[in-house]
Amino acid sequence: MSSPTEAKIIVVTGVSRGLGRALADGFIAAGHTVIGTARNQSAIDGLSAQYPVPHRFNVVDQAVPEQIAEWVASVIADKGAPDLLINNAAMINPNAPLWEVPDSEFSDLIDINIKGVFHVCKQFLPAMIERGSGVIVNLSSGWGRSVAAEVAPYCASKWAIEGLTQALAEELPEGLAAIPLNPGVINTDMLQSCFGSGASHYDTAETWATTAVPFLLELDASANGLALTAP
Repeated sequence: MSSPTEAKIIVVTGVSRGLGRALADGFIAAGHTVIGTARNQSAIDGLSAQYPVPHRFNVVDQAVPEQIAEWVASVIADKGAPDLLINNAAMINPNAPLWEVPDSEFSDLIDINIKGVFHVCKQFLPAMIERGSGVIVNLSSGWGRSVAAEVAPYCASKWAIEGLTQALAEELPEGLAAIPLNPGVINTDMLQSCFGSGASHYDTAETWATTAVPFLLELDASANGLALTAP
């Protein structure tokens, strides 16, 4: 377990399940303070009961900028700027050719997967820049560097995350880092929606986190702009 002097303040969006939940569990087990969000009230209540103060879990809709702004302001007032910010919250479209994807579904995906990341970064960055340190990890995907049929909206969003993050890295002052991270192929609800039973051939989020957590904790300003893949 980390000593108090090494403990980090870590923000993870989308902590109700999958990679986000596995990361939250792993970071807390390693002695760090986790601040997490999700849209699911019951999941947030469960996390808050399991991991009380100094940890903090709030219901925040990534598609609503006003909620993000209010939450970030409260977090900064309470905890200060995060040492590590992980934009994990995302959705995937049900398998379908692009011309059959409903307009509303495409818009919802863009609002969460791209705009949500933009608003979280925009709200946290001034405090991180003022302090002069901090790492932002925006979760991309293998489908942010390649493509697959029937998930074109999701691919588009993750390619956008790659570009947004690497451009942000060019803008950051010394001491900060922005990193697009491909987590790899993991057996989550999202993968099951695409692969069905075939998702079971891949590691669970909990297994993935055993190597991803220490990897993420080692990231620093020297990784700024690198398109990385989790081990």
